[in-house]
Amino acid sequence: MLEAFASHARARYLYREVITLLVIKAGTAVPEVAAKRRDFEVWIACAAGLQQDEIQVVEVFRDEALPPPESVPGVVVTGSPAMVTDRHGWSERTAEWLLRYVALGKPVLGICFGHQLLAHALGGEVQNNPNGRAIGTTDVTLNEHAKSDPLFGRFADVLHLPVCHVQSVIKLPEGARLLGATELDPHHVFRFGECAWGVQFHPEFDAGIVRGYIEARREQIVAEGLDPDRLAEDAIDTADGTFVLRRFAELVRKRRALGPQLHGEQPRG
Repeated sequence: MLEAFASHARARYLYREVITLLVIKAGTAVPEVAAKRRDFEVWIACAAGLQQDEIQVVEVFRDEALPPPESVPGVVVTGSPAMVTDRHGWSERTAEWLLRYVALGKPVLGICFGHQLLAHALGGEVQNNPNGRAIGTTDVTLNEHAKSDPLFGRFADVLHLPVCHVQSVIKLPEGARLLGATELDPHHVFRFGECAWGVQFHPEFDAGIVRGYIEARREQIVAEGLDPDRLAEDAIDTADGTFVLRRFAELVRKRRALGPQLHGEQPRG
């Protein structure tokens, strides 16, 4: 599938009937990794089991316009080297769009920066994590609420997942339900409403991508008193992130099929 993406021009935002996910791209992967392994939208699509014509990509960090929220069946918001607290114009406009989209009751999954931006859009608070940088593979412990959650209900109590961030959701939006935490981040996974999820981890990363990020951030990691070699050694491949993305894509398809019933309408045809 990676080869297919490499030969395929990046899809623009125009809505097509075949679309399963709109990928809101909030930035690019570090150059050292992107040069060898492609970028966020490719990793997300591959992990979610989607073909190239099942996603649309809007590079909001380049000021590309988002489509009308009503036309989009499901959304994934990517990570980014940008910070939510910088309040870039494109970031704030995307937050406003997400607020409208969540109000429609359609599925959205915010990843890392996307997790933070979703929380910010809904009234939560994002700041530098007082516990410091998180990078590598970490344990995400799910709580009792996760057991009945539409997305996380099938998973074990502890997931092993890649992380790479310095900012976190310090305060959840009012009405959000906490689903999971890590040792460094008490608000690592949350849900708002029926089907809006924020996950601080990177479900699309594999161990090779994580190690690439560790190497690219080596100087900062050492300056912060962490051991990049140990972090790289401890990075492992895990299927947990793939399962999360595939389950999310499955939920998008199901909700799209049930769209008329969900809104009290009679299905057509």
